[in-house]
Amino acid sequence: MRRRDREITNFKDVFEILKLNDIVRLGLIDNDGLAYILPLNFGYENNDGQLRLYCHSSNEGKKIELIKKQDLVSFEMDRKHSLITGKVACDYSFAYQSIMGKGRLSFVEDEIEKLHALKLLMAHYAPLSSNANDKNKNNQDEWEFKEASLARVVLIRLDITTWSCKEHLSI
Repeated sequence: MRRRDREITNFKDVFEILKLNDIVRLGLIDNDGLAYILPLNFGYENNDGQLRLYCHSSNEGKKIELIKKQDLVSFEMDRKHSLITGKVACDYSFAYQSIMGKGRLSFVEDEIEKLHALKLLMAHYAPLSSNANDKNKNNQDEWEFKEASLARVVLIRLDITTWSCKEHLSI
């Protein structure tokens, strides 16, 4: 990394940034040898420092075709975008937090892991409420999934092998 002053190496800090991201972008290679970048919703888990992301998909399409041909992918996520102004043009910059890395993709075949992955996705986007009186309280163990939907949905697992995190919030 060129700008070591912007690098975040503390696992806990990087994991917090990951949790606050809404989208992960997977970088695959298409049939023409070009980058094919997919923005996807994701769920996540941390198993003693081994990070795993789960994404869902329909069971057909270009994404599925490409994943079947390659398991090593790049990924990227970013957030906290804002303009940093200055007195002159060269003083302007842009604030952000980003995570980039590589990992191995696989399809989730096991029904128990499939349900687990879907619950992680729901937990990421519809987090549990800490207020017992909250009418919108969600408990990830109580999510129900229709059998017909489960039969159609494909779950993709990304086991992260390497990553780096960078932050630039002010000058």
